[in-house]
Amino acid sequence: MLPGSRLPPTEILAFGWLIKTLKIGELRKKYPEFIYKGYSYELKVGDLHIFFDFEVGDIRFKPKVVIKGSTAVAKAMASQRGNAFDNLIFHLGLAEIPSYWKATASPKIIIEAGSLNKAQINWWHGLFIRGMGQYFCENNIDFRPKNFLKIESVSRLRPATGSGLRRAEGGLSKILIPIGGGKDAVVTYEILQQAGQNVRPFILNSKKEQLAIIRVAKANSPIIVQRTIDEKLLELNQKGYLNGHTPFSSYLAFLTTFCAVLFDYKYIALSNERSSNEGNVEYLGQTINHQYSKSFDFEKRFRAYSKKYLARNVEYFSFLRPLYELQIARIFAHYPKYFSAFLSCNEAHKTASGSKKPSGKWCGKCSKCLFVFASLYPFVEEKQLVNIFGANLFEDELLIPLMEELVGSKRFKPFECVGTTSESLVAFYLCLRKTHPPLPVLLKHFRQHIAKKHPDLHESARKIMSSWNRQHALPSNLEKSLRSMVN
Repeated sequence: MLPGSRLPPTEILAFGWLIKTLKIGELRKKYPEFIYKGYSYELKVGDLHIFFDFEVGDIRFKPKVVIKGSTAVAKAMASQRGNAFDNLIFHLGLAEIPSYWKATASPKIIIEAGSLNKAQINWWHGLFIRGMGQYFCENNIDFRPKNFLKIESVSRLRPATGSGLRRAEGGLSKILIPIGGGKDAVVTYEILQQAGQNVRPFILNSKKEQLAIIRVAKANSPIIVQRTIDEKLLELNQKGYLNGHTPFSSYLAFLTTFCAVLFDYKYIALSNERSSNEGNVEYLGQTINHQYSKSFDFEKRFRAYSKKYLARNVEYFSFLRPLYELQIARIFAHYPKYFSAFLSCNEAHKTASGSKKPSGKWCGKCSKCLFVFASLYPFVEEKQLVNIFGANLFEDELLIPLMEELVGSKRFKPFECVGTTSESLVAFYLCLRKTHPPLPVLLKHFRQHIAKKHPDLHESARKIMSSWNRQHALPSNLEKSLRSMVN
């Protein structure tokens, strides 16, 4: 077991740890510098095309982003705002870095594309250390040495400050809502739309569940962005370079802020909930949180950074922050029209670094599928759930170990976007209370081996289902709309 880790001995074998450590050392020695060389953009065929240029040794990464239907506004802003417009694109490139830096874990990141002051460098360093925690943990990387990562800004340009990038005052109440394909964004969209707010969906890399949700919602035409990962990264993954989880929601924060400015939106309403604040495991003295960039800690840090260095008039917040996932599931149950559209299984989109095609459907075998099934079961008819997932997951005894991880009985909470261990306990308790004998195998196991160790589950359920977390950044008028949905 690694020093300072709470991972079980069977999780990290000594031989495997040694091999990984040697590989990491070799990569860091071979690729001492990761350089953000520059960015460029062009306006064509109604879209804004943005290109980034990263260099690490003899490897060149050139990812691309296309923002659909933005040529006119981008052209006007680029000509009128100059440095402020470029600053937003420069920052979007900074947010891309973790996805490519992870291949080599280079000890130095050199920023040539723009300028950062000391406070900004500290902010980005903090994001790497906290946001890449799962990556460090899974690759057995010791991030604690002072010389582990240095970020150096070498541009002679002056660091930009947050600008009041508004083209008009008429759009100050407009709300941009990222739609990822899961139930949470549906809840955000429905509540705000029913409250009479001026909402518009935002979609990154269109998937069938996102478009299905848009169709069901009969939403206004969404803002669509296409992000293209450089294929060289996938090739490196297949060759055995380092890989792992990155703080995707931090990238989404910078991208949606840019789009809010571009299309004149004051609010960005994310659908990150209270549950994402809980970590998964301790590693080398740090709590590792798979959902760090969805957490309130990141939200606060990003809001402060954005106000100072990006766009001071844009409000980024998580609309569902006061609620647990289980509370959100109860609200989502009121919108059965989305049952056949939404999809939250991450396995559905995995390609194994480009070596296979994504399935595009619930796998029914992962912890995310099991948690979503259990969180909806108390509020949705069993027949409807079986139609969604293709089976009653409670009848699959192979899922017992995943259930034990979700409720904190074994190992640690899975590295997935799932609820807290406490609410997972409550979810299965509510499922058990709803079900009549004979019990399916998972609920039978829960009753016999787990529930009896937690005699206070009834009170825990009452507290969680009526809970309201005051640590949030909701504007007061929007807070009222969400509060009305909580019993």
